[in-house]
Formats: sequence, C-alpha cells, structure tokens
Amino acid sequence: MLFNSPEFVVFLLIVYATYRVLPFQFQNYMLLAASYFFYGWWDWRFVFLMALSTAVDFWVGLTMDRGQLSLRERLVSAGFLVLSAILFLGMNPKGLVSSTQGSGGPSIIEPQSLSWAISGSLLFCTVAYGIYRVLIRFDEEKRRRTCLIISIATQITILAAFKYFNFFIDSLTTVIRDMGVETSTLHLNIILPVGLSFYTFQSMSYAIDIYRRELKPTRKFFDFALFVAFFPQLVAGPINRARHLLPQLSMPRILSLEDSTRGLYLIVLGLFKKIAIADGVAPVVDLIFGSTGAISWADVIVGTLLFAVQIYADFSGYSDVARGVAKLFGVDLMVNFNQPYFSKSPREFWQRWHISLSTWLGDYLYKPLGGSRGTLAFTCRNLMITMLLGGLWHGAAWNYVLWGFYHGSLLCVHRTWTFVRGDREGSPSNPLKEFLLIAVFFALTCYGWLLFRAHSFDQVASFTTILFTDFGNLDYGGSMPRPSAIIGVALLGVMEIAQYRRKDAHFYQRLPLPLLGGLIATMIYITSMGISNEPAQFIYFQF
Repeated sequence: MLFNSPEFVVFLLIVYATYRVLPFQFQNYMLLAASYFFYGWWDWRFVFLMALSTAVDFWVGLTMDRGQLSLRERLVSAGFLVLSAILFLGMNPKGLVSSTQGSGGPSIIEPQSLSWAISGSLLFCTVAYGIYRVLIRFDEEKRRRTCLIISIATQITILAAFKYFNFFIDSLTTVIRDMGVETSTLHLNIILPVGLSFYTFQSMSYAIDIYRRELKPTRKFFDFALFVAFFPQLVAGPINRARHLLPQLSMPRILSLEDSTRGLYLIVLGLFKKIAIADGVAPVVDLIFGSTGAISWADVIVGTLLFAVQIYADFSGYSDVARGVAKLFGVDLMVNFNQPYFSKSPREFWQRWHISLSTWLGDYLYKPLGGSRGTLAFTCRNLMITMLLGGLWHGAAWNYVLWGFYHGSLLCVHRTWTFVRGDREGSPSNPLKEFLLIAVFFALTCYGWLLFRAHSFDQVASFTTILFTDFGNLDYGGSMPRPSAIIGVALLGVMEIAQYRRKDAHFYQRLPLPLLGGLIATMIYITSMGISNEPAQFIYFQF
C-alpha cells in the first residue's frame, strides 16, 4: 500500500475515524492491527518476520534489565508469536477474498503450511524458554551481554537471510570462477521484505539502549509491538528510537488543531514532492541510466542532476507524509531531512541527509568503534568502516558499497583538512564563499548519486569517462521532465531557499493566511498535474 495510492486514502480515513472514537486503552490495539494490515498489504507472509523480531526483543529487553519475565509477559509474547505464525504463515488471504466473492479459488487454510506454522512456532517458543531458563542463572553482566548478542544476532540473521544471502553467495561464486574454478551457483529465490532494514534497525536500537542503561524496557508488550510496527514510519522510516517514540505510544495523546493542521500540511508537501517532482523526473532518469546507446556529456549531467532531485524529493517526501500522518494521531516522528543540498561539507551533509540513519550509525557503530577518540588515522578508519556498512545497508549491490566508500573518503579528506588547518566548522561569514562551498559540495554529492544510481561498475566507469573526456558535448538525447516536475522544482527551490535564509523550518506558519492558503492550493494543483494511473513506489522501499 503506497502513500500516494487511493487505497491508502481509504485506509487512512477508516483508521483515523476509528481512532477518534475509541478510548485510549483500545487505540494502540487498533493502531497495531492497522499497522499489520498495512504491512501485510504487500505480502501477508512477511508480517511474521516483524512479529518474530518484536517477540524476541521484548523478552530480551526485560530479561536483560530485570533478569526475569512474569508468567503473563511470557505467555503474551509466546501467544502473540504463535498466533502470528498461524495467521501469516498458515492462512491464505487470497482464499478469504475468493470466498467473499463467491468464486472458486484457493482455500483460506493451507493445512500443510498451518501445521508447519504451529509446530515451528511452538518449537521456537520451547527453545526460547529453555534459553531463558539458562539466562536467568547467569550473573548480571553475563546475562546482559548474552541477551544483547541474542537480539543483534536475531536481527542480523533476518537481514542476512532475506537481503544479503544471494548477494554474498553470487559475489563469492564470481570470485571463485575468476580464479579458474568451476562451481555451481547457489541462488535462492528470496523476496526482499519491504522496509526490512528500517524495522530491524529500530528494534535493535531498543536492545542496545537497554544494555547501555540508557532506557528502561517497557512491560507493555502491545505498546512495544506498536513501536516496531507503527505504520506511518514502518516501510521507509524515519528510524525512531524507543526513548523518543515509546513514551508517546504509552501515554494518552492529545489531538490538537495545531498538530492536525501541521500534519495535513506535511502530507500535502510530501505528496507534492513525490508525485509532482520525483515521479515527474523519473522517466528521464530511467531513460538515461537505462540507455544502451551512445551517451553524451549532457546526458550524464542531466541524468545525474535529475536523480539528485528525484531521490531527495522521493525520500524526503515519504518522510514528510510519514510525519504528517503520525501527527494526525498525536505522535511526533523525528525530522529526517534538513535541506541537505545546502551542505558545505560532507560532515554537514550527513547531519542533514537521512538523519535517522546517520545518527543511528554514529551512535551504534561509529562511536563503539572508537569514534574520533584517537589519532587521525584511527578516526578515518572508523569513518570508512561506518560509511562502507552504511552503503551496504542501502542495498545488496557493490555500487552501494562503492557509494559508501566514496562518502567515507570525502569524510576522511574533510577530517584531515580540518585537522591540518585546525579549523572549526561553521558558517562562512562571506556569502560568496558560502555559495561556492555549497556549489562545490553539491557537485561532489551529485557524483556520489551517479555511483548510487548506476546499475553496474561498467556504467560507473563509462559515465565517469564521459564526464572527464567528453566535456562540452551538449548533444542531449533524453526527454524533458513532466511539466509538473519543472514547475514543482521551481516552487520547491523558492521554498527551500526561503527556509535556509530564514533558518526556520516553520517559516510558512507565519505567512499571512491568504498567502499560506495560496501556497497549499498551488502545491495541490501541481500535484494533481503529476498524478498517473499507476502510483510509483518510493525509492527507499527497496531498502
């Protein structure tokens, strides 16, 4: 279910109307059911993975902190897991649809799948209980350390199995064959669950924060399950921390007119970015990067610039809609983008781009590696490891690793430069210098997007060669973006510049009401220009 689809509009209206009439004690149960329905819209089966991740980290968190779980806590988490296995692995929703329509088709219950689901989940719960009985006999530090390992191992195993298995196996097979050794290919037909990287990272941070004694675990299982599955941010983030989101879900929420107005504005802004701009430039980007013919310097420049526009409008648009929808339910999600293309250095860029991921990597990878608490070489090593893994997080392909290496190199060069000069990063007092720094780093960022978007190393090499050897070849072979994209980019540019100059993310709230209404109406009109019959998926759904 896409945010920009008619199905989501109907879904949101039903959920919101139900939410408004329910008392608080039932609101979270309803939101959890709605979130599972929202996620299961893509593939019913993969909801079980989220349920498994939830159950494991719930009991790991309590075991880590208190040393034990109450009987009720054990039964609720185990019962939830078994029921999830029955519903999402043993039942066939297509059969339910067929039965309601009175047409022939698959049955609702698949006996073999159901038996495997019941027996497998019961076996898992039995093994988990056995591990739990062993853990409670450990001393505190050993117990906490073991619980953390179980949490991380569970999440990494899920990621590795569904996202990276084929990538590493195929890469290893290629290396072996390049050495002259014939070998068969072990390639599994595995579907990547939507949003897997987001909710596993979110769940993992919960256990790590408890281990560090920065967070107390919740005893309310369904509040924790909602924290993992909250549908606005489930599929493509932002990656919210439990310390920020769980207290909001555990307490009654006040739905103010200001929050509702702010939420609706963010939804309009996000859909404007996605439908009018991102979808409007996508055909040109796809044409250029998918071309098998001759490509000019102008093609590479236009394709790369438009992809920079596309990925920003697409991903920040999703984050805006996610934050807006959450605000309708009285929940604040963290800001994920803060005008990244106005960055003057690689460090500033990662403080502005995909903030939830960059802070996650900083807190749970870069700092544990040692951060900047050592020599310059030690710091650069940590930066490079962090960015390489950050690149791999984006997808199971070597061009993402190359993109991570590129940004790691930029960070290392910048860190070395500031170390040698002894400069402290800040905004230049000279406007011309500020503009030049922004322009230079934007160009560097765009080349990184070329690495990100390219479908092979050969294309990276080809496009790079064209950039430096075919300079001035303006024989543009691509098409023009849709009118909605051209007008939308112009309007978004004016809005972004105004926000940057005022250093105020909420400047629009202080606009005169007629001007604000005109701005919203204009965005809605331009968005309507870009609507197509087939809503396009958000780019980050694949991650």
